[in-house]
Amino acid sequence: MKVEQIYTGCLAQGAYYIESNGEVAIIDPLRETQSYVDQAEKNGAKIKYIFETHFHADFVSGHIDLAQKTGATIVYGPTATPAFDAHIATDGEVFQLGNITITAIHTPGHTMESTTYLLKDENGVDKMIFTGDTLFIGDVGRPDLAQKLDSELTQEILAGYLFDSLRNKIMPLADDVIVYPAHGAGSACGKNMSKETFDTLGHQKEVNYALNPNMTKEEFIKELTSGLMPPPFYFPENVMLNKSGYESLDVVKARGSRALSPNEFVQVAEETGALILDVRDPQTFASGFIPGSISIGIKGQFAPWVGTLITDIKQPILIVAEEGVEQEAITRLARVGYDNTIGYLQGGFEAWVEAKKDFDEIVSVSPEEFVELVDETELKVLDVRKPGEFAAGHVEGAITAPLDFINESMKLIDPEETYLVHCAGGYRSMIFASILRARGYENLIDVAGGFGKIKDVEGVKLVEGTTACSAQSNSCSSK
Repeated sequence: MKVEQIYTGCLAQGAYYIESNGEVAIIDPLRETQSYVDQAEKNGAKIKYIFETHFHADFVSGHIDLAQKTGATIVYGPTATPAFDAHIATDGEVFQLGNITITAIHTPGHTMESTTYLLKDENGVDKMIFTGDTLFIGDVGRPDLAQKLDSELTQEILAGYLFDSLRNKIMPLADDVIVYPAHGAGSACGKNMSKETFDTLGHQKEVNYALNPNMTKEEFIKELTSGLMPPPFYFPENVMLNKSGYESLDVVKARGSRALSPNEFVQVAEETGALILDVRDPQTFASGFIPGSISIGIKGQFAPWVGTLITDIKQPILIVAEEGVEQEAITRLARVGYDNTIGYLQGGFEAWVEAKKDFDEIVSVSPEEFVELVDETELKVLDVRKPGEFAAGHVEGAITAPLDFINESMKLIDPEETYLVHCAGGYRSMIFASILRARGYENLIDVAGGFGKIKDVEGVKLVEGTTACSAQSNSCSSK
């Protein structure tokens, strides 16, 4: 028996390759499926099943493409209603895979069709569970997503179902069973996931608040539904793609792989109204970029921020990237359902400059220069980190203006004033500054290195948990 966790850091997502005696199962496959096919062929094995733990919201699964390539059967849990051929398992149904078995355990709560898959070895011993978004390491799945598809569901009802699933289906399993979830830290599918990507169930019973045997159902529901950030805009769209079907990734990549000269790039942008997405390093972007383009660096949490800030999943997109990175950008956009990339700037930004096209810049200062400017001028400071990060510590007098709520955060900004903008490390602040620059705000100065570097500068004035202005309420409130 072979079990491999295939973890994709930019999505904080785990897919699984399971092989026994020449037969393979893939659990929650990534959209690019060829690697699974190649691995099975290399091992002289055949992909028999594609198990889906639920209709994913945060990425587009590769289940349909993989089934078409291999003839494997797609399996969903009870109540799932996909628009394509799939086997809908009954609760407790057993699937033979070589010398081992995989049992479907219906665990509704995160979504109604959510299903955990229990792997038993050749001797029939429980070895591991693939929990999807039902149980994470240190957390459980958020209960507010499925209600967008069914108006009769509430997050409280779903949280109640999840409580029952955990108590009745998961916790009775042996402590030495290994938990393999669909996500780790960085995913928006839970609140406080661990950076660890697997653990024993016994240890999770000790440390995971959601598995506390003394917690009442009412306490569980209250804990689970409090402090939830709104999900990214693309989540419902990804659910529908996973449920209804989508274009082949090969088609999407072919459409996006159109290399455009600077003149062609301008023409296509004007004809289509495409958004120009610059995926270079934030500081490289600051030193020169195409007017109106926005920065979301591919080396950060690229896909989640695309999904949070580009609200129309069908938006035509043109890419500006370092040479050789274009295909990666197209693929990573497609992972979260942004399939309408229509080309990229051939030769990158350097070709734009060589063509003598106009370009823009954003002033960026070091943390030391930031502290001097704060001390010597009356410039205001915008902190675009999440509210919880701000509450844990921030620069004295800073205004909290989270990137997550950029349309609300804009209301705090006077276009005639100059602001110093920072996040934790410089990634989000450049996104923020670029979006506002595209909307006509000219007076934003980015702080390279963000709060992580600012707090170490001698003489900086920091506060923790004090009163600050909030972008969500557009007023001052106690932190």
